[in-house]
Amino acid sequence: MNVKQTPADPPSDPPPLAAMQIPIRVAYQETDGQRRVHHANYLNYFERGRVEMLRELGISYRQLEDDGILLVVTEMNLQYHAAAEFDDVLTLTTEAIEVRPVRVKHRYRIHRDDDLIVQAWSTIAAVNREGKPCRLPPRMRELARAAERSS
Repeated sequence: MNVKQTPADPPSDPPPLAAMQIPIRVAYQETDGQRRVHHANYLNYFERGRVEMLRELGISYRQLEDDGILLVVTEMNLQYHAAAEFDDVLTLTTEAIEVRPVRVKHRYRIHRDDDLIVQAWSTIAAVNREGKPCRLPPRMRELARAAERSS
């Protein structure tokens, strides 16, 4: 049987180069009329995870922007598995799974206890203020070099 692979279903994710978890309590304004998280709000959760991961690595996203490096989403794939509701406490795991000179790929998983709610993958590219690709900051590129040395 041939199974077609899609960008949202990679054949096998590599081990993470960096990972972190943060708790998220679902706020009322993030839900729809059924008290479930509106699907678009997961994108905000993933952004929060990326910013916190940068902070954990000693990189200030605010400073990156002040230095003229903007991180833009070039690809985002999501798979929804279950609904999260108002006041649920979720755990967001954000992982950097690939770092190239100009882009980084992330994998995300949101759980409520042991239940997988959503998983996603993104590609983030570095651009300058004119929108032209530019190199990621050295600290981010070091992740890839460190992974190569350990393998």
